[in-house]
Amino acid sequence: MIRPSLVVFLLVAVSFAAEFNGGWLKKVPPREQQKTNPYENQSGAVDAGRQVFLQHCSHCHGENAAGNKKHPSLVSPRIQQQATPGELHYLLVNGSMAKGMPPWSKLGDPQIWQLVSYLKSLH
Repeated sequence: MIRPSLVVFLLVAVSFAAEFNGGWLKKVPPREQQKTNPYENQSGAVDAGRQVFLQHCSHCHGENAAGNKKHPSLVSPRIQQQATPGELHYLLVNGSMAKGMPPWSKLGDPQIWQLVSYLKSLH
């Protein structure tokens, strides 16, 4: 017989792996997925987004955005190739408190879109 504590542990581990590997993408509403970045292809936005990243994100994701054991890489194919700008915007606005990422809505849309520009420039 399987112990209930083992079942709970396995369910938590599976849900953590899904989130860490991009399960959050499935939670983004279609309307948000389709949003476009108003700062796309603006070099000034990439530079400004880098400053936002260094100030607010690098302490968890690293200065090179490669992540670590607890925080995902932002240069991964999931972020660089699969996630749309709208999906990244949604994640930044809403955060993922279960994974320790706070919502960054307090930054405001211009800075969030600049951050998205920077993240997408890391490919």
